[in-house]
Parts: sequence; structure tokens; C-alpha cells
Amino acid sequence: MNRSAFLGPILIFLGIFMFLKGEITFNTGTIFEYFWPTLFVIPVGVFFHWLYFIILQRRGVGILVPGGILLTAGVICQMSMLFDIWHLMWPGFILAVAVGLFELYWFGGRNKWLLIPINILTVMSLLFFAIFSIGFIFGRFFHNQPIIAIVLIIAGVLMMFMRNRES
Repeated sequence: MNRSAFLGPILIFLGIFMFLKGEITFNTGTIFEYFWPTLFVIPVGVFFHWLYFIILQRRGVGILVPGGILLTAGVICQMSMLFDIWHLMWPGFILAVAVGLFELYWFGGRNKWLLIPINILTVMSLLFFAIFSIGFIFGRFFHNQPIIAIVLIIAGVLMMFMRNRES
């Protein structure tokens, strides 16, 4: 593999990160602090995939379950570390289990019964992502503003008048 093809994107990524987080001074501790998922978790997930596809020659499909979980969890942790959004990204850990099971389904004989937990976990994860993201956005825009109270009062009054008209 060409070394510049590997190091080029890494240098671009580090440059963008340093530009966005301008107040941070880089040293060994900072690299471990912000990039521990990329250094430790994601490589283990990639290792499990490498084992399945290269070493085991597509035998031992069960090894993809921890591989998918670790790879997805590593990406979730890395995004959370870089943008400090742990409070929004935690449903990704539920999705990580669904990804691991989906890889087992996809590469392991397509057992249709695996689709039940895969779909349940995926829907739960997406639902929690949506709820907490909408809550975060709503709280960000209307934080400590009386507009929410006014909207609630108006909605309550309208509901009371509508109910009295129907009676």
C-alpha cells in the first residue's frame, strides 16, 4: 500500500481537528484523550473482520458479531469524543449490537429469526437517536425562553375551548 495514500487522509483529518479545536495543544496525552477509540477499539473490530475474511476464509461467522459491535462502538465513541456529544450518541451502542447481529445474518446463512432482534434493536436505537436529538435541538433553541410556556398556555386554552364547543 502506498504510504502517502494512507498518511494523507490522516494528516488532513488531524489538520481539520486542530483547526476546529484551536485551543487544544497537541501532545501524547491529547492524542490518547481524543483518539483512543481509533487507536484501540476500531482496530480490534477491524481485526475480527480481517480474521473472518482473510485468515479463516469465511468460516467461523460468529467472529463477525464482536467485530461488528466493536467497529460500530468505536465509530460512535470516536464521534462522541471529537464533538463531545456523548449525550446524543449513546443509542449507537444499541445499534452496535444490531450491526453485529446483522453481519451474522448476512454472512451466516440468512437465518430469518435473527431479523427480529436486529429490527427491534435498530428501531429502538433510531427512536432514541430521534428523541434525544430533537430534545437537544429544541432545548438549544428555546433554552430559558418563555416562548415554550406561552405555547403551552395557548395550546391548553385552545383545547379547553374546543372541548366546550363539542359538548
